Amino acid sequence: MKAVKFMSAGALLLLLGAIAPLYAQQEEAKPPKQEQAKPEKKQQDKAAKQQPQAKGQQQQQQRPQQAKGQQRQQQKQQQDRSVKQQQQARGQQQQQQRAQQQDRQRQQRANQPSQRGQRVQQSQRREVWQQHRATNWQSQHRDWQQRGGYNGYRIPDDRYRLRFGPNHWFRIRSYPMELYGGYPRFQYGGFWFGFMDPWPEYWSDDWYDNDDVYIVYTDGGYYLYNRRYPHDRITIIVYLN
Repeated sequence: MKAVKFMSAGALLLLLGAIAPLYAQQEEAKPPKQEQAKPEKKQQDKAAKQQPQAKGQQQQQQRPQQAKGQQRQQQKQQQDRSVKQQQQARGQQQQQQRAQQQDRQRQQRANQPSQRGQRVQQSQRREVWQQHRATNWQSQHRDWQQRGGYNGYRIPDDRYRLRFGPNHWFRIRSYPMELYGGYPRFQYGGFWFGFMDPWPEYWSDDWYDNDDVYIVYTDGGYYLYNRRYPHDRITIIVYLN
């Protein structure tokens, strides 16, 4: 019995001795999965980290370019606005110069007693007045200061006190009317008065027939006032005849 036990123990030892090298070979033959996977994962993590950094650098590079583009666009817009404003200012200045030149010419004609106007008949007055109605009186009206000053005939003070001022109103329909240089004028108090302005578009259509008006010398020139519209004044000029 002891011999059988010894033989069984020896056989077991021999079997373990044969299996151990075989198991070792199998373990050596297995690929190092974890060691191969780790470098790949590290590279992926590194690439993932580099992508946001690259995007951030790209955005940082684009920001100065975008800022420069916006700055150039703003400069161009400012230049365009400046050029447009200069052109508008030149146009307004030229228009004002032409208007002042026309005013001087009209005042020179007013001081020439030999000049005569074209008489307007009673039946023609409505048509003439309508032709000189404003479309936007606030923008079309200009006082004597805006026209460069009044240089026409000045009514003597004694005659002015007798027939002119806020207490001496009248109606234009009662007095002669003419066209002089294309503009209407009427005679009152021994003088002819010509319109430099159109009359306001919001006045009544028959104001020249039915409204009380008066003439005042104020702010360096002559103006026609309408008692129905006391805040408006029409720039007028005095003619010698």
